[in-house]
Formats: sequence, C-alpha cells, structure tokens
Amino acid sequence: MNLKELSSLLGLSQTTVSRALNGYPEVSEKTRARVIKAAEAHAYSPNTRAQGLATGHSRCIGHVISVSDSAEMVNPIFGDFMAGAGETYAAHGYDMMVTRVGAEDEADTYLNLNARGAVDGIVVHAPRRNDPRMALLDKIGLPYVVHGRSTGVTTPYSWLDVNNTRAFSEATSYLVSLGHTRIALINGQESMDFALRRRSGYESSLRFAGLHIDPALMSTGEMTEAYGHSQANEMLALDMPPTAFLVASIICAAGIRRALDEKGLRPGRDVSIVTFDDCLSYFGNGGDTPVFTAWQSSVRTAGATLAQMLIDRIRDPHAPHETELWEAAFVEGTSTGPAPGKSKD
Repeated sequence: MNLKELSSLLGLSQTTVSRALNGYPEVSEKTRARVIKAAEAHAYSPNTRAQGLATGHSRCIGHVISVSDSAEMVNPIFGDFMAGAGETYAAHGYDMMVTRVGAEDEADTYLNLNARGAVDGIVVHAPRRNDPRMALLDKIGLPYVVHGRSTGVTTPYSWLDVNNTRAFSEATSYLVSLGHTRIALINGQESMDFALRRRSGYESSLRFAGLHIDPALMSTGEMTEAYGHSQANEMLALDMPPTAFLVASIICAAGIRRALDEKGLRPGRDVSIVTFDDCLSYFGNGGDTPVFTAWQSSVRTAGATLAQMLIDRIRDPHAPHETELWEAAFVEGTSTGPAPGKSKD
C-alpha cells in the first residue's frame, strides 16, 4: 500500500497522513492514532529515501561508537537501548546508522556525516568528563542528544540520564544498614562520566557512615561477566575481604555470583551483592523473586525517550534544550542479607 491508497482509505489528505506518521504537532492525537493503526494494519511503510529527496533530509539518525567503547556494541545494555530507539525511529519514518570508528577519527566522522547530509541528527553515547563532542556538534549545527551527562561542559545541551550518584549512595547506605563495613565497588570504566558519579555516591555514603575508603576494594573496567568474576576473586583473596559488593551492572554481578559459587559462598548469607540493573529484555533479574537486590532503570525506555527528544530537536533545532534525570527504583532480591555475625535486627 502506498501513501495515496492509505490516504484514500482513511478519507484524509496525503499531507495529513504524512504529517500524522511523522509526528507533526498540528495533527490531533486522535487522528494520529487512527492513521498509525491503519498503517500498521495494512503494513504501510513510508519511502524514506523519497521523503529525503523531497525535504532535503536524510531521514536517518546516527550513532557513532568509538573503538575505545566498542565493547558497548556487543553489550546487551546497548542492544536494549538501540531496540527502544529503533521503535521510535520506525514510528516516525527514520532509519538508523551505527558507525564504529577509531578514537582519533571520531571528530572527522561527525564532520563527514554532516557534510554529506548522511544523518539528520546524532545520539552521543558514553559521555566523558569535559567531553568535546558537544562543542563540535554545536559548531557544525548538527542536532544531537546525549545519553548521560558530561561534568565540566557548561553550554546547554539536551540529555537524559539516571541519577547515578543517588542510586549508588542509597545502595551503599542500604548495605551499611545491614551491618556491612567492608563494601567493594566493582565499577564501570571511570573514563566515563556515569562511573565517576557512581563512585562519588559510593564514597559519600561511606564517609557519612564514618567508614574507611579502601582503594583495594575499588575497581574500574569494562562491565563484563568475566570482569566481575576476576575482580571478585581478587578481592575475596584479601586478608580482609569484602562482605558485600556494589556492582555497576547486572552482567558483572553474574560474574561475582559465579566466583562465590566456586568458593562455596552463598549470596545473601555469606556475601551480599547489590547491582545496578538496567531491566534487560534478555538478561532478566529472575522471575517473581528477584535474584539480585538492585537499583533499576529501563535502558530500553531510555532509548525510546532519547530518540523522541532527538526527533523533536531535528524538527525545531532552536527550541529550548530538554533534560531528564531519572531516579532508579529499588528492588529487593535474595542477594543481600546482614553482614556475617550481624542479626537481622
């Protein structure tokens, strides 16, 4: 079915149908819902290439991943984010382009994409402290949104982030309330802004509780299962091992659980584990009873929301910047309990 046939079926003009499918605000939500329902029922898909030629837009969104962050591309977290973003792009007639580049080539890639008109906008991933990418994208006039924030960047930009500092502060305080005084942090790469915020939350709660911050109980690295496993083994071999782990990813937490199993230690009884859990579609936190105590946030929903923010910005590049700071939700699982020698009371 083409646009003319769909318009005839609905008794609407082709312009109205096109604007409804592309999210223009002048179309009522009732009409938009009716058009989308009909388009889905009749498997209508707009010709984005033809739209691009007619409007001067590519109808494509870019995701540029530096080789230094390449592990992110095979991470289930990235997959869920892209799934959420892709659903929003498809609903508005956009395609996506994922480009992997060398760290030294990233700036040139943005310049090239903009010069060729290959994309209408960019999602900036894995922001770092004082990240230079925002200034570059502002300079060349390419619309963008940021998944996360960059400490040190003072010019306004659109972003969506989770309150990582508060989540890790609350998680640390929760473990302290259970009597734990030797709490390890298995963090993500601290070249990333989110990981620095998580460490800040962890350290602030330790200080508030009057506990020593021990560098031997802190590690930073790529958030893989093997990383969680190796770091847990190293820390459990210390003369004064941790009685609890605070973990940056449920994937790392699975590695820590494997290390405990190999040593005959039971999570929640001998050693506690608290993790940040991104509510992954294909890596769930158990069924009715969560495996891990976690502070949760849906990265799939984040992808969908950021995609909509970017599409809105492409339509109106001079609109005020949007920012969203989400709070993670607490979920109590079986992986935590009182510190050894402490009672539940």
